[in-house]
Amino acid sequence: MHNTRYAPSGMVCSVDHLASAAGLTMLERGGSAADAAIATNAVLAVVAPHMCGLGGDLFALVHEPARGGGASALNASGRAGSGADPARLRAEGHVRMPHLHDIRSVPVPGCVDGWTALHARHGRLSLAELLAPAIRLADHGFPASPLMVAGAVNAARRPGGSDFASVRAAGDRVTRPGVARALRAVAERGRDGFYLGEFGQGLVELGAGEFTEGDLAAPGADWVEPLKVRAFGHDVWSMPPNSQGYLLLRSLAIAEGLDLPASPRDPAWAHLLAETARVAGHDRLDVLHEAAKDLLDPAETARRRALVDPGSRLRLRVPSEPGDTTYLCAVDADGMGVSLIQSNAAGFGSMVFEPRTGINLHNRGIGFSLKPGHPAEYGPGRRPPHTLAPALITRRDGTLRAVTGTMGGDAQPQILLQVITRLLLHGEEPGQAVSAPRWRLGTGGTGFDTWDAPDDAVLDLEEGATWADGLAALGHRVAALPYGSSFGHAHLIEARADGMLAGAADPRSLVGSAIGR
Repeated sequence: MHNTRYAPSGMVCSVDHLASAAGLTMLERGGSAADAAIATNAVLAVVAPHMCGLGGDLFALVHEPARGGGASALNASGRAGSGADPARLRAEGHVRMPHLHDIRSVPVPGCVDGWTALHARHGRLSLAELLAPAIRLADHGFPASPLMVAGAVNAARRPGGSDFASVRAAGDRVTRPGVARALRAVAERGRDGFYLGEFGQGLVELGAGEFTEGDLAAPGADWVEPLKVRAFGHDVWSMPPNSQGYLLLRSLAIAEGLDLPASPRDPAWAHLLAETARVAGHDRLDVLHEAAKDLLDPAETARRRALVDPGSRLRLRVPSEPGDTTYLCAVDADGMGVSLIQSNAAGFGSMVFEPRTGINLHNRGIGFSLKPGHPAEYGPGRRPPHTLAPALITRRDGTLRAVTGTMGGDAQPQILLQVITRLLLHGEEPGQAVSAPRWRLGTGGTGFDTWDAPDDAVLDLEEGATWADGLAALGHRVAALPYGSSFGHAHLIEARADGMLAGAADPRSLVGSAIGR
């Protein structure tokens, strides 16, 4: 099942072959890895609305050898509108943010701000050239992917969801004329063409006081300082808060100090990593907010590592309070690597559509708290805690080793912990590391509620895993699930020391593609 692709001078991995092809075209035209990532993401915004889109958010990590290696980080996650009023939601009886069908769980979408910020710093080709493949597909049509079909039926029933009325089966032609207009506006006028144009005007009207034109006028993407840890002889980089990237890094730092078995097939391997994820993240709802600091304190990492018992499942006794996302990565001939993740949160997002363009809006506002005084409380201009956590790996000498990431809601750090450990510790090929069966901490059903009751989480095991009996003997409650997208879509490109690139798209995506030149 595992299938690693190789290329000498450039590679793109994504969840859809049409998107990967668009990114590769930009590399062949002399574009940078950033150009390839933007073109790939733009196509995904058209053909994969069940995972991402112009109405969602974006994070990216960039490795640029010309600037001394390491990584730079782009936070293009949206902020709540000026009309955000937590007291009103509480007065209506809400104890947590509405999951679907409510504009108040829709921060200003950051995707287009992310594209334009990434392009301004790292782009070589024009935005018009980068967006042309996506515009063409939106205008003339594309085949519905197998994973889109079920959600498309529900989306078509919602006001503004008429783009999906024709979808009955995989391969049905879908056109998205409003999305094409929005993309042309970006190509012609940059971010203002989107936020102050047809889409922005429609969003302000739809919000009925939630947003002002001023909320949309201010660029919403920021270059920020990434987080990193040393693990398995490498520096692993991820996003700082408001991202949950710290959970991946803390988990890797804990895991490196454990006596992991030589084979990932050993149930003790899954046990130790699952316990690592639990002790790393059990208090996430209490500590993650956009101003959080010192989440990678070495002493705290050591304290949590000491809680992991090789012989049994830990009872945490510390109360604490399947998302849809898409990840893509690109590496160019100059060694620039881009690790980019873009998301609606849940499926088609909030299932609220901006009516003029038909763009479905994310529901990343579900990350806010409605507890009065909580540091992540819903409020004007605030960014919600985010599950998005891309990763970038460099060697000791600062050269790029890999770019990787995954969809998966709360489980993203858990999935990447397994993929990265397989790659760096066990020396697996990208295709092996990405396709191998996974575990995840079970959720209550939304994909964003793992940490509501971390002691109650069942350990979900993907079909093909060899760990069930051993984990049960160690005190885990386990559940068997089919092989598939319940365990994310992870993609990975490895930059080898000999200059060759090796990459893999997740087979769980069904139509994903890793292609190179």
